[in-house]
Amino acid sequence: MKTENASSVTYFLLQALSENTQMQWFVFISFSSIYILILLGNSALVTTIHLDSNLSGAPMYMLLGHLSFLDMCYTTVTFPKMLVGLLLGDQTISYNSCFSQLFFFISFGQTESFLLAVMAYDRYVAICRPLHYMDRITKWFSFCLATLSWFSGFLNSALHTGLAARLSFCTSNQIGHFFCDITPLLKISCVSTALNEIVIYVAGVFVVLTPFLCILVSYIYIILAIFKIPSAKGRHKTFSTCSSHLTVVCMFYCTVLLMYMRPASYSGEHDKIFALLYTFVTPLLNPFIYGLKSAEVKRAFAKISRKKLSSALHSFIANNIN
Repeated sequence: MKTENASSVTYFLLQALSENTQMQWFVFISFSSIYILILLGNSALVTTIHLDSNLSGAPMYMLLGHLSFLDMCYTTVTFPKMLVGLLLGDQTISYNSCFSQLFFFISFGQTESFLLAVMAYDRYVAICRPLHYMDRITKWFSFCLATLSWFSGFLNSALHTGLAARLSFCTSNQIGHFFCDITPLLKISCVSTALNEIVIYVAGVFVVLTPFLCILVSYIYIILAIFKIPSAKGRHKTFSTCSSHLTVVCMFYCTVLLMYMRPASYSGEHDKIFALLYTFVTPLLNPFIYGLKSAEVKRAFAKISRKKLSSALHSFIANNIN
C-alpha cells in the first residue's frame, strides 16, 4: 500500500500467526484453548483471593491478585484479534485500534515488569527478614506499590504510544507481527525513528533491566537464606517454589529484553516465538506456579468450591421440590 503521509493510513495488515492455511484451524483451536485456560486459571485465583478473608488480607496474595488480573488483561489485548484473524482470515486492523492495542499492551506489560519486582521484594523480606515482615510489608504499603506499578506502566506506555503516533507510514501498512507492537511499527515507518529507539532503550533499562536485576539480587539472598534452613524438607520445598518463580521471571524478562533492547532494523526470525513466550506462556503458568502451588490457596479454593457446590445443590433440590 502506497501512502504519502500518516493521515492516509486508515488500517494496517497484521501477519498471520500461521501462514499455512491447512494448519490454521489447528492453531485456532490450540490458542483458543490456551486463552480459555489463562482466563479460567487467573480468574479462579482472583476470585479465591477476593472471597477468602485470610488471603485478601495478606499483602502477598493481594499482589498475586493484581498479577492474575493483569495477566487476563495482558492476553485479552492481543488474543481475541489474533483468534478472529485465524478464524475469518481477516488480518486488517484500523489505525486507531492498532494504537489502542499498542497502548494497552505496553501498559500491561510494563506494569507486570514492576509488579514482579514488587513481589520479589515481598518474598525477600518474608524469607530473609521474617521478623521484620509484618512491620515492613503492610497491606497499605503493598497496595501503594501495586498502584505505583500500574501508574508507571500506563505513564510509560503513553510516552511510547505518543511518539509512535507521530510517525509516518508512507511505504507500507503491513506489520510483520501478529499484533500491533512498537518495533514492527518502527520498521515500516518512512521517517527517522532514532528518538523512538532512544526512548525504548532508556525505558528498557529502567522498566525492564533494572527490575530484572533487582529480582536476581533478591533471589541470590533468598537462595543463601534457604541453605540456612535446618530442615531438609523445608529447604527442598522453599527452593522448589523459588526456582519455579525464577524460571517464569527469567522467561518473561529475557524474551522482553531480546525483543526490544536491539536496533529497530534488526530482523529477527524468532520474534513470534519470543512474543508467544511473554504474552501467552507466562500468563498461563503464573496462576499455577505462584498460586495453585500454595497450600493456603489450595485450601481456600477447595473451601469455596465446596461452599458454592453445596449452595447450588441446595438450590437445585429446593427448586425441584417446589
